[in-house]
Amino acid sequence: MIQFLICNILISAIIGILLPVKHLLRKNLTSRMQYHIWYLLLGLLTVPFIPAQSVRFLQIFTWYGNFKNASSFPIGAAGREAATANLSVAANWMNDIGISVSRNTPSTIGLILFILWGIGILIMIMLIIRSLLRFHNMKHSALPLQNPAVRKLYYECIDRMCIKKPVPVYSTAFLKSPVISGLWKPCIYLPIHLISDYKENYKENDIKYMLMHELAHYKHKDALANYFMNIIGVLYWFNPFVWYALKEMKNDRETACDTSVLKLLDEDAYKDYGNTLIQFAEKVSLTSFPFAAGISGSMKQMQKRILNIANYHPVSFRKTLRSAVSFTIIAFFLIGTAPLLSIQATENDCCYFDEANRNITYIDLNDMFEGYHGSFVLYDAAGDSWQIYHKEYATARISPASTFKIYSALFGLESGMISPEQSLIPWDGQHYTYDSWNADQTLESAMQNSVTWYFQALDRQTGLSAIKEYIQKIGYGSQTVEGDISSYWINSSLKISPVEQVELLEKFYYNRFGFAEENIEAVKSSIRLYSTEEGTLSGKTGTKEVNGLNTSGWFIGYVEKDNRTYFFATNIQSENLASGSVATELTFSILSDLNLWDIG
Repeated sequence: MIQFLICNILISAIIGILLPVKHLLRKNLTSRMQYHIWYLLLGLLTVPFIPAQSVRFLQIFTWYGNFKNASSFPIGAAGREAATANLSVAANWMNDIGISVSRNTPSTIGLILFILWGIGILIMIMLIIRSLLRFHNMKHSALPLQNPAVRKLYYECIDRMCIKKPVPVYSTAFLKSPVISGLWKPCIYLPIHLISDYKENYKENDIKYMLMHELAHYKHKDALANYFMNIIGVLYWFNPFVWYALKEMKNDRETACDTSVLKLLDEDAYKDYGNTLIQFAEKVSLTSFPFAAGISGSMKQMQKRILNIANYHPVSFRKTLRSAVSFTIIAFFLIGTAPLLSIQATENDCCYFDEANRNITYIDLNDMFEGYHGSFVLYDAAGDSWQIYHKEYATARISPASTFKIYSALFGLESGMISPEQSLIPWDGQHYTYDSWNADQTLESAMQNSVTWYFQALDRQTGLSAIKEYIQKIGYGSQTVEGDISSYWINSSLKISPVEQVELLEKFYYNRFGFAEENIEAVKSSIRLYSTEEGTLSGKTGTKEVNGLNTSGWFIGYVEKDNRTYFFATNIQSENLASGSVATELTFSILSDLNLWDIG
């Protein structure tokens, strides 16, 4: 909801730009093109509601997908307990240390905004329902058109406008001006006073012009536009810029219909058509029916339409061409702003993972992940095969937390801030909560104790612009670096998914980045955790901590065993108990059951 509010600020700015641009180009745009521009805006206003990723199903359905795709080996709670017992005396690297980020509770603010938005929508829907009920009653009281003279005029209008399927016409005492309504079965409703006073107070052409106007609405499918306009009006009930744009769209719709009628008339009839509007200007009123279109309008709208009629000339080929060019320019502008309004896309919270050309096994780890949301991803480089638990979370991007320190170190080495031989950064004397941080640090000690100030110092020396280039070069997750240089990877703009963590580790391991080999080896050495006769395990933990609560835990790395390399990433999420150490325990249990690493 907060992002939707920000989107509305951008939408207001876009409308604020569109209106003067449209005014400047009005002489180059035909009436119909001026109206069609608003269709582009309607499409743009739907962008915040279009998800950039698959909609997440309710958790109750998740078990079905896991059961359907699961392998034959579920991992149980017993393995998890064993892992906890065996790893209770593990090295310091397991106790991942991070910085707690204090935040106002965005969910509370979002909830308040959502409630207010929802109340407004309900009120708008109630008003529409009330209008629909009134219209429904009017329809039931309407009678099929009986007046032979008016029916004859109507069929002449049908022929003149080349409409093959006649639209039913009714008369009613509950309208002051003609309207057309209905999406699937449109009908025209005429005020009974127009028919009863025909030949007395009105000329034949007056009725004919009004019928042609309503048929022009039918021919150009304006009923469909009415539905879209009302839906947008409900969703954006609080935005005055949107309401003003919708009002202008209605004005341009009526002007476009006037022009459609004028095209079919002789030049000496233009004045008569304008006089019809003038004659009815004080007698007709705006229709209160949300899904109906008619000849009516406010006095200001009538003035604009009469001026358009007075200045009307048949459109030349040259103006048609200029109109198409102007329309295209405005269309490019509006389409170009669409990514700014996509809430899901701006969050960039889901990666694309092509399953078609991969050897993937979906495994069942429900018992192991009991009490947590999350995923596990394993990639066997030699066999080019994947094992994934919970694809939805495996492709969801979140903060990398301290796992990013692998690449922060690599960037520092590549930029020359430190070297494999000389990586010492003196302690600045600031007292930190964790004793291990209050000392001079090398790359190895800083990685082992997850000393955040060390990597922040590297980032400051490397520089934000260089970091952005490095992140884009290696393709790290969302590749979004915003905010302060000391916090862009700490619960901020930079995000990555477990699948991307694994893919990036594979590129790092085989140095597909084209970095100096000695720098790659230095970072590999700093994250090497265990080395035995059976193999080597390397990795890095990460804990996302907000307001003192551990909300996300990472453990990523790789196992080198039997001349094969297995890359893995585990992420767990909860309201308080998700940490890097817990993610490590889960990972060791999984690797043990896969016979990739002995936790004993």
